[in-house]
Amino acid sequence: MKLTLVVGARPNFMKISPIIREIENINKVEKKIDYRLIHTGQHYDKMMSDDFFEQLQIPKPHLNLNCNGGSQSESTSCIMIEFEKELLLNKPDVVIVVGDVNSTMACAIVSKKLMITVAHIESGIRSFDRTMPEEINRLITDSISDYFFTTSEFANNNLIKENIDENKIFFVGNTMIDCLINNLKNIQKPTDINLVPLIGNRFFLMTLHRPSNVDSLSKLETLLTSIDNFVEDTPIIFPVHPRTRIKIEQLNFNFKNIVLVDPQKYLEFIYLIKNSIGVITDSGGISEETTFLNIPCLTLRDTTERPETVDFGSNVLIGDDLLKLENNIKLIIENKWKLGSTPKLWDGLTSKRIVQHLLDIHKNNIDQQL
Repeated sequence: MKLTLVVGARPNFMKISPIIREIENINKVEKKIDYRLIHTGQHYDKMMSDDFFEQLQIPKPHLNLNCNGGSQSESTSCIMIEFEKELLLNKPDVVIVVGDVNSTMACAIVSKKLMITVAHIESGIRSFDRTMPEEINRLITDSISDYFFTTSEFANNNLIKENIDENKIFFVGNTMIDCLINNLKNIQKPTDINLVPLIGNRFFLMTLHRPSNVDSLSKLETLLTSIDNFVEDTPIIFPVHPRTRIKIEQLNFNFKNIVLVDPQKYLEFIYLIKNSIGVITDSGGISEETTFLNIPCLTLRDTTERPETVDFGSNVLIGDDLLKLENNIKLIIENKWKLGSTPKLWDGLTSKRIVQHLLDIHKNNIDQQL
């Protein structure tokens, strides 16, 4: 079986690394799978791309499309043009796309126009908020994919409601959790000079990057000043996304508790999550990691495409409600957070299930052709 695996942005690396690990394990016994790893280049900052290959022990990509910078349309069109060239030279049996970034959608479209089978890992998740670029990517990718690997029963039900054939849906669990479990023994204490005095004490971890939270200077200032006051004297470690830092520098604001640091490598970032008293974020993926680690998580969004992190896990949706934010920060500080549980099949074996399904699908297709 020949596979083409696509990565483009930081979350993709965590989701694809355990798939590659499982392929390599199978091939040690018997060579069953040939694969090419294609990096679209969508994330090009070293701290948000290159270091992930090293830390997660992902082999260097067979090809980097170098489609970075520009608007979403420019990035997407570059990926489509360059990925088409790759597929014409190296046609696989299946193209594997993961997540919901521009690379996911762009490579799925190109593959289907070339009549190549597409399997979408992390399919079916929905925020039902079409102002999110990721939601558009999810809807388009799932509308044209051939096989669907889901992280939750919520995702299964979303696909069934969209008239996806249930025989093409495989509830397998979460490869992000596979990656987390595989690397917990390797997490590393950050050595950033600004962080050293804080680690080992009680601290919050914060990330912000969504346009709805950071693009308006007045809203960003209100949000950050409020959080800075709500945590009383508890430090907040804030690895700042490059586009967010530009906005913060325009505010020229002096924080009492918020400590701005550079984006962290994966192993250092997981260390910070695991050792924090709580996480304040607008990321969906981080709410999965906090749920597995049972760390309180406050998500600064009105919706989530991962409802299992709220219904079963340690996550709470805050939206723009500053009073709700203050009250929940207080609960964390007072150690009165809800008791969470791990969602079904978030057990570290997701990649094994995915690769076995792919091998079964390939065998069935060959048998039908005979």
